[in-house]
Order: sequence, then C-alpha cells, then structure tokens
Amino acid sequence: MVLDKKYDKIFAEGKQMPIVEDFYTIQGEGYHTGKPAYFIRVGGCDIGCKWCDSKISWNPDKHRLVDIEEIVENALNTAAKAVVVTGGEPSLYNMTHLCQLLKDNKIETFLETSGAHEISGVWDWVCLSPKHPKLPVDSSYAKANELKVIIENPEIDFDFAEEMSQKVGDKCLLYMQSEWSKYRQNIPYMVEYVKKNPKWNISLQTHKFMNIP
Repeated sequence: MVLDKKYDKIFAEGKQMPIVEDFYTIQGEGYHTGKPAYFIRVGGCDIGCKWCDSKISWNPDKHRLVDIEEIVENALNTAAKAVVVTGGEPSLYNMTHLCQLLKDNKIETFLETSGAHEISGVWDWVCLSPKHPKLPVDSSYAKANELKVIIENPEIDFDFAEEMSQKVGDKCLLYMQSEWSKYRQNIPYMVEYVKKNPKWNISLQTHKFMNIP
C-alpha cells in the first residue's frame, strides 16, 4: 500500500488526522482487556496485511480530516479516562499534539502500532504488533510495553513471534493472538505452544465475543 505524497505534511504536523471512527467501548484484547477506553482509529496504512480486519482504514482519502482539538473534545464528552489510538497505522503521524492535549486533560494514552515508523508522542502504554510485510524500526522495540503477535499460520508465526520477542525489553509483556477468521483452527496449537513456552500469554479478542466494537 503506497500513500499519496500529499499527506506527508499532514502526517508530519499532526494537527489534523483522517479519522475512520472514534467511539467509547471496552478494550477487548491484550494487557488492558476489560478496561473502558475511547478508541480513535486513524486512516492511512502503508503495510496492507492480507488478513487485516480494518482494510477500510488503509486509504486516508476515504476519511474526513479532523482537527485534533475536535478529536479530544469527542473523547472528553464521554466518561473515558483512557484513549487508545489505533489504525490504520498511527506511527505514520506526529502524535505529539494529540498526546499533549490528552495528557493536559488527565487522559491516559495507549497506542496500538506496528512500529513500522518512528513512534512520536508521550504514551502511558505502547502495544507493539509487528507485521511481516514491514517490520518495526529499531527504536520501536524499546518503547513496547506489550508485544502482540498475530498468529495466522502457526508454522510461520510462532517463529516470527520468538524473533520479535528477542528484540523487545525484558519487562515487555508477550502476547499471541489468533487472526480472527482462523481462531478455531489456531487456538489449540496456541494453547499447547504457550503451555510449553510460559513467557507467552494468549490474547483473545473478547470484544468480538461480547459483540461490541
């Protein structure tokens, strides 16, 4: 997926972002499962995983450019005490201004990213989810509080997960999560793998079981 050069300035300034959707819900996966949070899904992705469940987010042209003040105001109009920024690929953007406004309003900042570009902004929690087509830049590994590797094909992705785990810090929490359409197929293998390799945890997409966004 190649992004139009016309977005370079917008991405670099970070004062506006194409927003796919934003909503208040319950975090469904990873370390913060069960935590209420306001989700901000930005448009634009230059990775393009074939199994992506948010392909609508890839092309920023399809989504309205929104001032970050409006984005933050929408979050403040809910009871949320935490904001999760996801995508798309948030590391394409300068997140400094967005994070500062959220921190000024005492909102925790959580990031979900592939780390394929330099991570900007001040984050209380960074979930790094590396993807085969475009690996994280070196600096992203050190910023990860949580490593979440998507398991589509266990024969390939278990090895990939181990490779990625060697690059994050010692305190980084390690999670494997099945690609949703292959959950029933993959979960028996994942259970056995994690039992044999207990440094790993299994992340379930509980929001899908709860039928919430």
